Amino acid sequence: MKIAVASGKGGTGKTTVAVNLAVVLSDRGSVELLDCDVEAPNAHLFLDPTIERQADVALPVPVVDDQKCTGCGLCVEVCEFNAIGSIGKGVLVFPELCHGCGACWKLCPEDAITPGQRQVGTVGSGHARSVAFHHGWLRVGEALSPPVVRAVKALATGADFTILDAPPGTSCPVVETVRGADTVLLVTEPTPFGLHDLELAADMAQALGLAAAVAINKVGIGDGAVEEFCASRSLPVVLRLPYERRIAEAYSRGELIAESVPELRADFERLADYLLEHARR
Repeated sequence: MKIAVASGKGGTGKTTVAVNLAVVLSDRGSVELLDCDVEAPNAHLFLDPTIERQADVALPVPVVDDQKCTGCGLCVEVCEFNAIGSIGKGVLVFPELCHGCGACWKLCPEDAITPGQRQVGTVGSGHARSVAFHHGWLRVGEALSPPVVRAVKALATGADFTILDAPPGTSCPVVETVRGADTVLLVTEPTPFGLHDLELAADMAQALGLAAAVAINKVGIGDGAVEEFCASRSLPVVLRLPYERRIAEAYSRGELIAESVPELRADFERLADYLLEHARR
């Protein structure tokens, strides 16, 4: 079962839910956690994995042979990302804008363009306790994180439970992360900002045809608007974490709240029960 843990905004406790769920589920089958928030990965801070393998992530970019190029301009015309521009009778490549689609070298009538390589990030794999762990990080200065997200997802080995810790928001990296998941757990907080971004995340899940459920963190602040929204959209609220100092202290120490605040483990066990029941449907 593939479970994506996402949120419309940052700071809601998405990674907190993901890592604690991973440890609880490890008692019920094999688990792997994929930290797909490659711009700011932090699941390793809580699981403290032993990283056994690392690899670079490269994106194919065009390399132009000026001796063959006739300056026909077809590559400039077909590039949707303005990564190639005309300069006199030749072309100029902007590799930072290239998405690696390959249209330019596939369509060049003179075979003057070949694919090169540009490193955009790194991925790593290992183990943390009984959880297989995979993460990646985007190279500083790069703007395209989906290729690194895809590389992290490619490391999945097919465990009983695969948990994907998504980036915050609803943009391309999030869509790339949740695509193919069996269910999406949307983590939010009971505040106006939390509600606004939960609506966006719920719309995203609906547009992708994904089953969704909601986890509410920091219960006790804000109002009941998030609960009302979930009821109006028939979104089950499957986890409620209280707004407590003990949780914040455990988080600041990089500890798992299911262990540091033992009574909360029962909440994650009930979440696991819901997911198992969902898998049997």
